Amino acid sequence: MRAKPKQFTLADLRKLEHCYDPGRHMPENWTGNVLDILDVKECPFPDRLWFLMRTEFFSEKFLRLYAVGCARQVQHLMHDKRGIKAIDVSEAFANGNANRAELAAARSAARNAARNSAGDASDAAMAAAWAAAWTAAVDPRDAAMAAAWTAARADVIEGAMAAQEKTLREMIIAGVETGDVK
Repeated sequence: MRAKPKQFTLADLRKLEHCYDPGRHMPENWTGNVLDILDVKECPFPDRLWFLMRTEFFSEKFLRLYAVGCARQVQHLMHDKRGIKAIDVSEAFANGNANRAELAAARSAARNAARNSAGDASDAAMAAAWAAAWTAAVDPRDAAMAAAWTAARADVIEGAMAAQEKTLREMIIAGVETGDVK
């Protein structure tokens, strides 16, 4: 029997204290799970992402790996290997294959690479890599949001957001079975 994600209500979403009432896009009697939140097309994707990128819905590992996935979207723009290394180490950390010291070193190197690339076309890509590395060490929710937005700015916005939404949907479906989706 396939596991199902936890159900939430509009009242639960209101408790997350978005800058506007989510009832603007949902009926008062709305209930649903994380995939249902993702399906509320009347709500812009950045706002759906804002609601979803939290430990109330996903494990920290899930959030870290989503940030890594967003950063990987712009990896092809990176001219400095320190950014790619930060993504790799962040992914390894999320999977239990790197420690905090390795993560901190990769994060610091990616941050320096991002600073050194000022004015370069890879700026946004480096920032996405830095956000992915930052994910595993600080707040995975904020870092996942930062990596997603930065990756979107680095690429064509609508295409990047569509790819991020597709990735998130696929990860949710897989994460239900592993327990990474609540």
